[in-house]
Amino acid sequence: MHVKIVRADFPWSTLEPQAAGTIDPRALAFADRLVGDAAAAGIRVVATVAGTPCWASAAPPSLVARCRPGQDNAASSWPPRAPADYAAIVAFLARRYGSQLAAIEVWNEPDQSNEFYFAGPHKAARYAAVLRAAYPAIKQASPSLPVLAGSLVGSNGVFLKSLYVAGIMGYYDGLSVHFYNLTLASLRAIHEVQFSFGDTKPLWLDEFGWSSCWPRHRIQQEQACVTPRVQAANLTSMFRALARTPYVAAALAYKLQDSTLEDFGMLSTSGGHKPAFSAISHVMASSYAGVSPVLLNLRRAGARILASGSAPVGDFMELEAFQGSVLRYTATFILDRFNHFRIPLPKVLGTHGLRVRVYQYTTGPARDAEKTI
Repeated sequence: MHVKIVRADFPWSTLEPQAAGTIDPRALAFADRLVGDAAAAGIRVVATVAGTPCWASAAPPSLVARCRPGQDNAASSWPPRAPADYAAIVAFLARRYGSQLAAIEVWNEPDQSNEFYFAGPHKAARYAAVLRAAYPAIKQASPSLPVLAGSLVGSNGVFLKSLYVAGIMGYYDGLSVHFYNLTLASLRAIHEVQFSFGDTKPLWLDEFGWSSCWPRHRIQQEQACVTPRVQAANLTSMFRALARTPYVAAALAYKLQDSTLEDFGMLSTSGGHKPAFSAISHVMASSYAGVSPVLLNLRRAGARILASGSAPVGDFMELEAFQGSVLRYTATFILDRFNHFRIPLPKVLGTHGLRVRVYQYTTGPARDAEKTI
């Protein structure tokens, strides 16, 4: 597929299940194999390290009492009591793998409301404490290895602002984000929050994607299902748009292969190639040619004009209607799951003498579609 980076989980609770400094040999052998195979293929690994072992968890005693080492459990979703314990395991990984890693990502989605990954109160302060412990430990072990903070799902900036207040500045080399909805608009919104705090670190979009679960399902993992061909088109369009977004340093699509409950992969559960596989292979080997154009059609529907068409995925759209040179009507809208739109214009505009243009916020009016009726 011509990719250069793969992201994988390195669960702390699996690597160090029994006690501080006691690494599970089977887990370590698995990690060695993963990193080694990737390196042999010219691919570096983003190691996402989360999941607190029973012995280190800050979970309430009732949860810790039911915790079983090496197994998924509620206590693992809580942060560690002592951030230094986490710093020790990420430093171990940094020393062991060094330049074979593209980055170490400090935790996964601490702002996720379902609390699957970072449970308990005072999330921003607790996450900041983990990050502030991890960063110098990683840098001492492997000075050139990038450290990613955040792993944020929220694009409104509320949690990020709390992290800034908690003192995360200077303790990361990139800010990782997971944006599935309106990906380009979400990146722009979070970058504006960064800018307002003087944060110049690049964004790493290390989760985004679409599930090819249509028409068997309408929604999967809170995301709208699409067809396999729309999935392929969306991934192509997004990688091409991201190549022109200077504050995004890396982009990693979720995910390589389908699983029992998810169809986000480029491969089926049996390993067959979905349309997304060849699409990604092509775009990675190409020069990232321009994104698809906006398409617009106008037709009379009774006493009003109906504007319809399609556009590239990932951002808000703007419609403007002119009579002569006078702007008479604007509408901000989003595309449907198949990247189409259908907007009836107000009757007061009439059905003649209208010039309508539609454009995506990312590209602006310079790449609009315009029709006159």
